[in-house]
Amino acid sequence: MSFFQDTLSIFKKRDLLFLQSYKESEGVYSFLFKKEEDLTWKAGQHGLFSITHKKIKNPTKPFTLVSAPTENVVRLTMAIGENPSDFKKAMLELKQGMKIRMAGPVGSFYLKDNNPSLFIAGGIGITPFRSILKQVEAEGNGVEKQIQLHYIDSKKLYLFKEELDEIANKTSISVTYLDSRENLHHEINKFATLNKNNGNYFIAGSRSMVGSISTYLQKNNVSKRNIKKDAFYGY
Repeated sequence: MSFFQDTLSIFKKRDLLFLQSYKESEGVYSFLFKKEEDLTWKAGQHGLFSITHKKIKNPTKPFTLVSAPTENVVRLTMAIGENPSDFKKAMLELKQGMKIRMAGPVGSFYLKDNNPSLFIAGGIGITPFRSILKQVEAEGNGVEKQIQLHYIDSKKLYLFKEELDEIANKTSISVTYLDSRENLHHEINKFATLNKNNGNYFIAGSRSMVGSISTYLQKNNVSKRNIKKDAFYGY
C-alpha cells in the first residue's frame, strides 16, 4: 500500500517559494520555503526536490522534510562541505522569491502505532526525527508515546539540541547524546532486552551507519520487519 501511495505522490508536483537560508553549524545549512495551505505530509517523510533556476546534472534529489506538518514552513537541512555538488551549490545560490520544485511526499519512515520506539540518529540523520518529535510535541500526546532517541555524532555537533532538549523536558520522550558506537550498542541492548520485537526501531544516517546498525539489531534477534531505515547519501 505504501509503495502504491508513493507512486501516486511522486506525480504530485508543486513549486515552493524560497524564503531564506541560514547556517545551522559548521557545514550544515537550513533552507526555508513557503508552505501552501494544502501541502501536508507525515512527519518523517521526504520529498523529491528539483533545481529549476539553472541547468545542472542530476537536478532532482530526495531530502527529508525537517519541519513538522504542523509548522508553517517547509524546511530542508543538509550538510554542505567545502566541495559541494552542483545541486547543493544551486541551493546556496537561492535568493528570496526564487523557487524549487517538490514531488511527493514519499516514504514510510514515520510512526504508525504507540508501540515503544527506539530512534537511532547518526549525524545529519537527525532530520527526520526532528520532524517526528516536533509533531508529537504539537499533538500533545508525548506522554503516551514511548520514544527513546539516541543521537550519535563523533563530532559532538548535535543539530537541533536545544529543540530536542525542550521537547524531552515537556514529554516522556528521552534523548541521549552519544559519541561512540560502543555506547550506542549498549543503549540499543537495553531497549531490545526490555521490548524485543514489541518495539519499533528507526535508523537514519549515512548508508554505512544504517546498514551496520540494522545488521547489529538483526544479529541480536530483532526482526527485520521491526526495523525502519532511512539511509542518507552525500549528493
